[in-house]
Amino acid sequence: MREVQFTRSQQTDDSSKSTFKRTLGLGSLLSVSIGLVVSQGVMVLMLQGAGIAGLGFIIPLAIGYLLALTYIYSFSELSLMIPKAGGLSSYTEVAIGHFPAILAVFSGYVVVTMFAVSAELLLVDYVINKIYPNVFPEYSIGFGLLAIFTALNLKGIDLFAKLQSVLAFVMVVLLLTMGIGAIMGPMNAKPINLGTLTSHWNSMGFEVVTLAALAIWGFVGAEFVCPLIENTKRPNRNIPRSMIIGVSVIFITIALYCFGALLYVPENTLASSSLPHYDFAIAAFGKMGIILIAVVSITATCSTVNTCLAAIPRMLYGMALNGQVFPQLKTLSKKNKTPWVAVLFVAAITGIPMVLLADQPESIGLLLISAAIAWLIAYIITHINVIVLRRRYPDLHRPYKSPFYPLPQILGIAGMLYAIYYASPAPELSVQIFSSAGIVLGVVSVIAILWVKFVMKKGLFTPEPIENVLDKE
Repeated sequence: MREVQFTRSQQTDDSSKSTFKRTLGLGSLLSVSIGLVVSQGVMVLMLQGAGIAGLGFIIPLAIGYLLALTYIYSFSELSLMIPKAGGLSSYTEVAIGHFPAILAVFSGYVVVTMFAVSAELLLVDYVINKIYPNVFPEYSIGFGLLAIFTALNLKGIDLFAKLQSVLAFVMVVLLLTMGIGAIMGPMNAKPINLGTLTSHWNSMGFEVVTLAALAIWGFVGAEFVCPLIENTKRPNRNIPRSMIIGVSVIFITIALYCFGALLYVPENTLASSSLPHYDFAIAAFGKMGIILIAVVSITATCSTVNTCLAAIPRMLYGMALNGQVFPQLKTLSKKNKTPWVAVLFVAAITGIPMVLLADQPESIGLLLISAAIAWLIAYIITHINVIVLRRRYPDLHRPYKSPFYPLPQILGIAGMLYAIYYASPAPELSVQIFSSAGIVLGVVSVIAILWVKFVMKKGLFTPEPIENVLDKE
């Protein structure tokens, strides 16, 4: 096979060709990596995990953090080697072909976003109406926020960055305030002592490790900075740093937040509650907790929605350039260079589950877990991409190389498979969850096969020459 080599100047920071303005610095990217990951859904899952394991939850939390570092290493290497807005689709088409590229992005990101953001918006609507009953019309908050952030993202990346920085900062500061305040503050007498939590940890034994499958959800999504690479200043430095710093901040924040909750809320309550973050705020901070949880819920949801409406459309834009989706999705607004058709598409598919499943929140939760299995499959494909491209293009300049290769990739693949195996929160739900995941993957696979064979007229697993992808604009 012909070797392809590029000089350092062809792949360094701001010298590569880009249609977009490079306005995002480290702070903006850091707010993306944190803001997408720390959602209301994550707060609920992490507190439920703490309720199951007590202080022992720190072990699966640490495992989840280490697994997150493995996918960060792989995404950093790939995104800087192939610095295109398409993200995972661009890396995968070069490594293992167009079919897995389409499958990875649609099943692992578009479908997950469709249900994750819908669930977030319905959840914030539910929380605010629980705190302030009969003040707002039902579902008006969820649909209102979706409309607002769709309009703001159409205005361009500059406004997105400013909003995201504020939202992420406020959210992290409030979560740390709640965690540290509960641990150190004299708000209320702590009803639960450490001895009780330690005894529960000791009684679980090795079973606590199985909760790593739950803990990993506290760290997925930091790679959403990668589709923004063409908007990024000094990407060689800022892309890896933003993800590594982001998940490190998340680990510390979640650990303190869960520890604080364990001092005020019984473990069985945390494990079984549908709104454990609400229970924690009220138990630890009383009436002030109502205000805290309202602001945290709104900022977390807004941050998640804002990030998805920025990153996913740019993934679709890159895929449209590659011929992997309808060409209309690569349409940019003349003034702001925003992929406005793709933004409206993502907003539309987010609103559909909100309409259909508004009265069945439990169905959204199950579908979200099912679709999230596909997210982990996308991570597995990412690790495979690194291994394949290291073999196919060993001499290609890589601005960032995954440390300790191939150990992070091997551990990452094994860890994601482990998380998939234990994805079901209860044995009786396993059939429903895995069958739903199978349906999601099956439908996306059929569409991808038809598109690649009859529209693109290419082989399903035929890799695209890397120079073809790097030259697309």
